[in-house]
Order: sequence, then C-alpha cells, then structure tokens
Amino acid sequence: MKEEKILVIGANGQLGTELTKALQTAYKPSQVIATDIRPQSNPDADTCFEVLDVLDKEALTQTVRKHKITQIYHLAAILSAKGEENPILTWDINMKSLLHVLELARERQLDKVYYPSSIAVYGTKTPIPAPQWTVLNPSTVYGISKLAGEKWCDYYFQKYGLDVRSLRYPGLISHSAPPGGGTTDYAVDIFHKAVRQEPFACFLSENTRLPMMYMPDAIRATLELMHAPAEKITIHSSYNLGAIDFTPAEIAQAVKALIPEFEMHYQVNPLKQAIADSWADAIDDQVARQDWGWKPEYDLKSMVADMIANLKAKIALQA
Repeated sequence: MKEEKILVIGANGQLGTELTKALQTAYKPSQVIATDIRPQSNPDADTCFEVLDVLDKEALTQTVRKHKITQIYHLAAILSAKGEENPILTWDINMKSLLHVLELARERQLDKVYYPSSIAVYGTKTPIPAPQWTVLNPSTVYGISKLAGEKWCDYYFQKYGLDVRSLRYPGLISHSAPPGGGTTDYAVDIFHKAVRQEPFACFLSENTRLPMMYMPDAIRATLELMHAPAEKITIHSSYNLGAIDFTPAEIAQAVKALIPEFEMHYQVNPLKQAIADSWADAIDDQVARQDWGWKPEYDLKSMVADMIANLKAKIALQA
C-alpha cells in the first residue's frame, strides 16, 4: 500500500496553519509538505516547508514530483474584502492557481484534490437558509472566482474522473492566526481586543447576521470529507457547510458575559457591509449531513469560551 504524500498550498494562512497541523497528526509530519509564497512564520515548527508560488506551474510540478505527492490541499487565495482592492489580481491568483493544480492532478493522476469554497458564492437572490442547490449570484470577485472554481472542480470530476472535494466554508474563527482581510474577520479581531482589554470598533452593523464556524469544526469537517469513501461523495462542486450564525451584537454580548469590561462600538465599513449584506444569513447543510455524517460540535457560547481561554493563555506566555 503506497504512502500518502500531501501538499498543502497556502499553509501560512488562517486555514492552512491549522489544517497543516491536523494533517500531520492524521498522517505523519514527513508525509505533509507545507508551502506558501511567504517564508514560514515559525521557522522552528516541526514542518516540512518550502516557499512556492503556485502561479509558477513549473515550480509546482517540480515540488509534486520531488515529494511524490498523492494529494493536494489548495488553500491559496485572496479573500473577499482584499480582493475588491485589486479584482484582476484576485481573479488571476484565485483561478490560475486552481487550474494549475487541477491540470497537474489530472496529468499525474493524483488521488485527491481539496479546494475550499465559501459562502461568498451566494448572493442577494439566494433563499435563506441557503439550500445546497440554489441561485448563486456572487457580487465580489472573490465569490465569482470561488463559484467558477466550484464548476471547474466538478468539470474535472465529470470529464476526467479526478476526485476533487470541496466545502463552502462560513466565516472561520480561530485563535491560531490573525485576521486575514475577510468580511467575517471582525469575529476574530473582537477576541484579540477583548482579551487585551481594548475597545473594539466593529466594521459591520450590529444586526448583520452571518454564518460562522469555529476552526476546530472546520478542520474536522475537512478531514471527515477527505477521508469519506468515494461512493459517499455525491457533490464534487462544493458542499454547503453550516454551524452557527450570529450578529455582531450577539457575539459582543457573549464576550461581555466573560469579560464584563469589554466595550464595542460600530464604525461601519461601507464596502464590507455591502459584501456582508449580499450573503445568506444561514446555511442548509443537510446534504453534507446525509452523505458523510457532518455535524458541528461548537455553538456560540462554547466557541467564545474556548477562544478567550486560548488567547489569554497565549498572552500569559508572552508576558
């Protein structure tokens, strides 16, 4: 039985940081090759790491050959709000990189490819809660690129039999990485300000409800999907994935329950507010639950408690 060798592209990002660790635990550190266009943020980490520009197809090909890669987790992308600052660059990075990965996987007959999608594929015409099969009319270049990416993934499965798997992530909340420029990142930054006893200016209005997920649930969902038997996977575009949904006012109240002195005010960013307003408030993920048994573990209260505990522990270690 051959040994799996896994390539993680975009390993320095919010998702990549924790997914790489989880993959090293699920397999062995030597089986997971982490790459990013930037040098590794922690050079002492027990990680096989290489600098890689995924737009350089020759460099990508050489990396896959050298390490005898069997699976690729392609996480590199420019996120929603950042993407609107340079739409053409965002399209190039998000789409050309994916096509490089899919073509290489087809040519070398890799076992699996993982591609993260997003709630950014929804739009103002999407019913709420967003069904698995529904109207998708994204308003950002990030959402447009993710929707196109979903269709390319399904195309490579239908035409070439490539086992591509994908999840439409809600906003992801993590204590391991700082906010990365996404529209939902207020729900990460709020914790950093609260544990440092600093006031927080929220860039979304108080009643803006969005689907969210705690990173441990997102990592578990990703691994469960990738480890599921092929016959259980009925969707090769992207699965809806749900967990919790809340407004800025609701998460602020949950934070204040544990840090009573916390103060938050609103300084709405028109661009991010418009993006958030175009997304679905909640997600129907029944297909994922039926196909491969998805079920979230964290609700708002347990997530807030765990985030605060972990960030306080980190601050104590730095003191």
